[in-house]
Amino acid sequence: MSAKNSVSVIIGGKVTRLSGYESEEYLQRVGSYLDHKIAEISELKGYNRMTSEMKSQLLSLNVADDYFKAKKQAEAYDEELKSREQELYDLRQKVVELEMELDELTRPSAPAGPAQHRR
Repeated sequence: MSAKNSVSVIIGGKVTRLSGYESEEYLQRVGSYLDHKIAEISELKGYNRMTSEMKSQLLSLNVADDYFKAKKQAEAYDEELKSREQELYDLRQKVVELEMELDELTRPSAPAGPAQHRR
């Protein structure tokens, strides 16, 4: 198992310590993402009048929304990949069939039986 990493990040204008078994770079990206989301939603009208609980819920909803959109996109990419893999498989099968057909057509034909003489 890898070593536990710990890193200081700024989230919502406050220094926060994140730790985990992921890389420091990854932890920084997570912190940066949250900081960006907070900055994004704090621009909404009425945000400053919301309670801390409402702000947390709004942040959570926005993060969940991003997650489900990313998951849907990943599923679409996965389906496209499967479709292209099937198409590639089908094309490879067609190539094999055509190679066999070509081989059959270019193979010297077997000599016919003994020559028969007509009288």
